[in-house]
Amino acid sequence: MKFFKITSLFLCSILMQNLVAQENKNNSNVWVADQGDGTYKNPILYADYSDPDAIRVGDDYYMTASSFNCIPGLPILHSKDLVNWKLIGYALSKQKPLEVYNKVQHGNGVWAPCIRFHKNEFYIYYPDPDFGIYVVKAKKAQGPWSEPVMVKEGKGLIDPTPLWDEDGKAYLGYAFAGSRAGIKSALAVCTMNPDGLSANNDDVMIIDGHQDEPTIEGPKFYKRNGYYYIFAPAGGVATGWQTVMRSKNVFGPYEKRKVMDQGKSVVNGPHQGAWVQTQTGEDWFIHFQDQFAYGRVVHLQPMKWQNDWPVIGNDEDKDGVGEPVMMYKKPNVGKKTFPVVTPPESDEFNSPKLGLQWQWHANPQITWGLPTTMGYYNLSCIPVPKDYNNLFDVPNLLLQKLPANEFTATTKMTFNSRFDGEFTGLVIMGLDYSFLCLKQDEGKLFLSQKTTLKSDKKGVESESKRIAIANKTIFLQVKVKAGGICNFFYSEDGEKFYPVGESFTAKEGKWIGAKIGFLALREGIINDAGSVAIDWFRITK
Repeated sequence: MKFFKITSLFLCSILMQNLVAQENKNNSNVWVADQGDGTYKNPILYADYSDPDAIRVGDDYYMTASSFNCIPGLPILHSKDLVNWKLIGYALSKQKPLEVYNKVQHGNGVWAPCIRFHKNEFYIYYPDPDFGIYVVKAKKAQGPWSEPVMVKEGKGLIDPTPLWDEDGKAYLGYAFAGSRAGIKSALAVCTMNPDGLSANNDDVMIIDGHQDEPTIEGPKFYKRNGYYYIFAPAGGVATGWQTVMRSKNVFGPYEKRKVMDQGKSVVNGPHQGAWVQTQTGEDWFIHFQDQFAYGRVVHLQPMKWQNDWPVIGNDEDKDGVGEPVMMYKKPNVGKKTFPVVTPPESDEFNSPKLGLQWQWHANPQITWGLPTTMGYYNLSCIPVPKDYNNLFDVPNLLLQKLPANEFTATTKMTFNSRFDGEFTGLVIMGLDYSFLCLKQDEGKLFLSQKTTLKSDKKGVESESKRIAIANKTIFLQVKVKAGGICNFFYSEDGEKFYPVGESFTAKEGKWIGAKIGFLALREGIINDAGSVAIDWFRITK
């Protein structure tokens, strides 16, 4: 019996070591916020999780973010310590109306969402600036999530935030998108049915920010010590600051105060995010920083309360306005410590399910691509859209976020082309884009770099000198340096890589960062198509 117990303990220990090793194997090789010594560095997520919102439920933390036209949308991330985040799913498998979002809608779709936990259910409120404010619900953060329900219809209504009060009443705060509503720099509050599924038409403006809070938006509603608080960014995405308003009455009048700005830090426009309190009573603020081609990366700031006002970040001069920290002691979440976890990046495509890191530029169609149990993902060469000019209007781009300011991405693929005019490749996608294009022409394969500037303005693709490729299996690579400087390479044996084309500077998309991934297209429509078998995709230093 004693031998059995010792053996069981030994096997359990080995199993745990293997699990930890597998977890570590899946972690990022290019950006880890957890420093391993009780501290962390910002950003905690060096990737485009724009307009983040987060909550604590028991001992668990959950985050969501804007996803715009990228599908699946509304990413769900989970953490145990506010520093290490794992991508666990999405709340939106397709965007509605389908007839709209089956086509690429750059910059439209899911804008700044708000996640809450109420009566043992998760709620995410999200705006579509062209239609109104929706809500989705789930019993578990991993899902399944309900179909979207329209809470408040209205063109230009954005950035919703609910509040359930102690007396059972419910409220909804929101902002306005000037591009749709024709007004901006204002926040409003209305009542909402207690079930959170329908808002009423008793709206009250609580702030007009035109004078000293320009472009105030992105509100987050809280209640503390008898005060109603609205945290809201102002001053613009890349240059603004964090404002907080408070009142004893939900409809105001509200007094306001700037609580965080760039100060002497290197973090431009620090604002828009979530106040989260740990199990131990510590206060923290999660927010984004616009890094343009890299998107809106996520930072974590310490927060404290002074005279019922929050102070976010480092306030050396004691004026109540903090500035971002770049390194800090990790949050106190109790006596436990938790392993390093990062969102997925590399993919071996060994599972018959597409990895969570991948998104499409529109609602996916089953013909675009399919996972297999054969160790690769099968991406089909879909006909280019009618009046094709460049990749800007192509929906079937399989892409993921840039994972750090510097990295190397390498993929092994086999191009099973069947007809002339079919092409595939590895792309850095944005308003400017560049990709390695492997194309069949007169029955032979050729590789080149194709680049388009101002793709949203009908920019025309330029092409480098074409290289004849002997084998259909090829290795493609892009090295990204600080500033988004990209250089492309190829190999036919996976060992010696040769440069292709010229350096390219990545450019953000419409409200999103640049993305990296794959394309598979064809010229003309017939009853069959070639495909590319993507063996693996690896992110390294």
